[in-house]
Amino acid sequence: MNRKLPGKFIIFGALQFAFLMLIAEFLYPGYSVSKNYISDLGVGPEPSRAIFTISIILFGASLLIATYPLWKGGNDKIFPAILAIAGIGLIGVGLFNEIDHTLLHILSALLAFGFGGIAAISSSRLSKPSFSYVSIFQGLMSLIALVLLITHNYLDLGVGGMERLVAYPIIFWAIGFSACLIHPTEQEPAM
Repeated sequence: MNRKLPGKFIIFGALQFAFLMLIAEFLYPGYSVSKNYISDLGVGPEPSRAIFTISIILFGASLLIATYPLWKGGNDKIFPAILAIAGIGLIGVGLFNEIDHTLLHILSALLAFGFGGIAAISSSRLSKPSFSYVSIFQGLMSLIALVLLITHNYLDLGVGGMERLVAYPIIFWAIGFSACLIHPTEQEPAM
């Protein structure tokens, strides 16, 4: 299977989201990475709202597009399914903002965060050590932070800081995993 194409979609989605999320934060007057949810960017003033919304939908769409060649050309059908659910969650976060569609937004965020962390862990079977260990660590860190966020244990980081401890490991994992797909070594396990 050609793993480069899905890797290119994943890295595009992750990098553009990481970069544009920062731009949206910079352009949002009074935005606090400690006090504000990431999704507050999607209901804030323009251009932050548009930048965030388009960027997170692109991230989700990139993951969804990447899953097709992973599913079709690989032996592992579980990982692409998990990645697809995370992508659907990301798209939902962009389509359903936290004010107008609160329940759909929360469900979408749980899909994106929960299945994003699970995807990182699940991908460990598809890459060789030491990145396989990094994938497990990043997935576990994200899922533990998600539990802390849901239970309102912010560890003095604020709600926004804790939410970033959920999101950043997934973004960093996606960038690293896509690099493994784009530049595989001969020792990489078959998908």
